[in-house]
Amino acid sequence: MGAVVFSILRPKDKSEAEVETGLVVLKDLTSVVNCSGTIQPKRKVDVSANAMGTIVNLAVVEGQRVLEGDLLLEIDPSEYRSVVLSLESTVNTARADLRLAKASLTKAKQDEARALELFDEGLASRENLDASKTSAEVEAARVEAAGHRIKQYEANLAKARHDLEKVTITAPMSGVITRLNVEEGENAIMGTLNNPGTVLLVIADLKTMEAWVEVDETEVVNLSLGQSTEVEIDAFPELTFAGRVTEIGNSPLRLRTGSSREAVDFQVKITLDEVVPNIRPGLSAKAEIVVAERVQALVVPLGAVTVREYPLKTSDIRRYTGRRARKQEAALSELGFQSRPALEDSTDAGQVERKDKEGVFILKDGFVKFTPVEIGIAGEDDFEVVSGLSVKDKVVTGPFRILRELKDGAQVKTAKKGKHEPGRDSD
Repeated sequence: MGAVVFSILRPKDKSEAEVETGLVVLKDLTSVVNCSGTIQPKRKVDVSANAMGTIVNLAVVEGQRVLEGDLLLEIDPSEYRSVVLSLESTVNTARADLRLAKASLTKAKQDEARALELFDEGLASRENLDASKTSAEVEAARVEAAGHRIKQYEANLAKARHDLEKVTITAPMSGVITRLNVEEGENAIMGTLNNPGTVLLVIADLKTMEAWVEVDETEVVNLSLGQSTEVEIDAFPELTFAGRVTEIGNSPLRLRTGSSREAVDFQVKITLDEVVPNIRPGLSAKAEIVVAERVQALVVPLGAVTVREYPLKTSDIRRYTGRRARKQEAALSELGFQSRPALEDSTDAGQVERKDKEGVFILKDGFVKFTPVEIGIAGEDDFEVVSGLSVKDKVVTGPFRILRELKDGAQVKTAKKGKHEPGRDSD
């Protein structure tokens, strides 16, 4: 009997939903872009073959440190050396031919001079004089042709000597051999217009390393050169390395997803500020790029922000009657809640344009009111509030299934202490 009496006397809970809440507070806020990629050297050189042949001397091993100008490898020079020797002989022969042509020219000029003397004395005919002049001109042309042939052969010889030099490959820069793709005895293939040829080895400067990360198209617009970054390398799980954004790609990297859509990312390069011992190109890395910071900003929990058509329709506003209605209007009037006639005049008029607005539900004495807000940067757990809220405003943060259907003016009860509220650790 006593239990029945207690049940009758206990006030009836008239709330429509049980919600989680949080408070609007002041705190320092940092907005970051999270991305991932690989570690790569800032400067590296792919060493390819400029001559074709068998590698007869491989002077380095992978991981070896080399200085600029050090011997890397040598391709069989036999064929190239024979071409040089052949062209040297050709040049020497051409020079001998030039000397012979010059001697013939000298003799032809002497014959022309004697013919002219004899013609003046009447001892030679005009025909003999003209023949001697023509012979001298022919020999002069032979001398000129021999000189041009020598220049041609010397040019061929210079090219052959250059090809012979290319069989000996030296280091174009100081660094570490990070990749060695060939062994002694293998054939080196020279690149062509459509074929890049054999990359024999890669030399990289490991003193300055970069994180090459991929950033989504919606976030790359917030990046700028020089932004500070923290990089985590999977191979060094307990260390974090500072860096700066030094390059932002202008061309997208399009990646196929499971459907017909393409994910559009952009490559961003982050230069590490310090030398990392034992680092290797290709190591996996994650980066947090700081894109904005606020000191003592007004913030609201991420889960509190929702979207509604605004101004609200009358059907989107929860109405009560009697004492409950008076309690509702008293509570919500403190939050700027309009009276019923004003609501009907402002929200039911056909000329009022309604747009989707970001906002939050403020909680006062058990009733909620939707309030549009202007959002700034986003932190890990909070949004910056530019306008629309005040410090210590209590807002509904969830659950999402309830927040999605919640109506303006609804009566709710609080499930537990929420984010930023006393009694719960705040960030």
